[in-house]
Parts: sequence; C-alpha cells; structure tokens
Amino acid sequence: MDVINEVRPSDPAQIKGMTEQGPDGPIFMVNLLKFKDKAEYEDGRETDLTGRQAYGLYGAAVAGILPDFGGRLFYMSDVTFLSLGQVEDLWDEVAIAAYPDRASLLRMSMSEAWQAASVHRTAGLAGQLNIETVMPKAAQGLPWMEMFLKEMSA
Repeated sequence: MDVINEVRPSDPAQIKGMTEQGPDGPIFMVNLLKFKDKAEYEDGRETDLTGRQAYGLYGAAVAGILPDFGGRLFYMSDVTFLSLGQVEDLWDEVAIAAYPDRASLLRMSMSEAWQAASVHRTAGLAGQLNIETVMPKAAQGLPWMEMFLKEMSA
C-alpha cells in the first residue's frame, strides 16, 4: 500500500466525489496530520511559528466555524506510537470532525471564514490524509450512539 500525504486534493475523482451526495446520515472525517518543522506561508510572510503552531491557528478557527455547518470536533490527539503495521514516517496528530453529511463539509470548506483560516493550514501541513467514515449499521440504535446523533441534529 502506497500512502501519499497531500495538502490539497489532486485526484479528479476525489474532487468530483466531494460534490456528490455521499452516505446518509453523519460522517466522521478522520484527519491524519503531518506538520512541517517550520511554518511556510504561501504569501512569503516571515514567521517563527512551527508547522504545528500554524495548524493550531487553523484548528482554533475551524472549531468556531464547525457549528455554523452542523459539525463539531469529535476527537483530537497526538500520535505517539505505531503498535501494528509499518509506515515510513508516522503522522503527528489525529483529528476527527463530525458533520451532518458530506454537503455540510463541502459548504464549510467553501465558506469565506474557512478560506481565511486555511492559510494557516497550508502553512503548517506537510501533508495529510482525510478519510470519510460512517457509523456502522451495527452501532445504530445503541443508546450512546443515539445520544450522539441527537446532539448532532440539534
């Protein structure tokens, strides 16, 4: 399995897929993040920020934007150890955001607020994988999942 971290989508099929309806119900976007050692802004501005710090500015802004599109930050943590499998270089952080549907994610990423914040994302990331996931049918109806889904639709 080859893994290619990217900052922007390059596969036309992936870009087209983001505009399609997607699965019913909420989606959970798993973000595997790899940071640059030093942030590099596309406009050439000087900075003493690390990639993680620049991405932190983006993350803080997005945490405030997510609720406007029905989403929320679900989980975030540092990657500390690879206990199974092999990969040349581990990601630095994992973040999971929940959205009511794929269209909500697309609307957010097209918003002016997200576009303004994304300069920090690009400056800080060496690359990432974004993986769309959905709740398995077996989990539907479980009390804790029903409470979560109720929160998502409120």
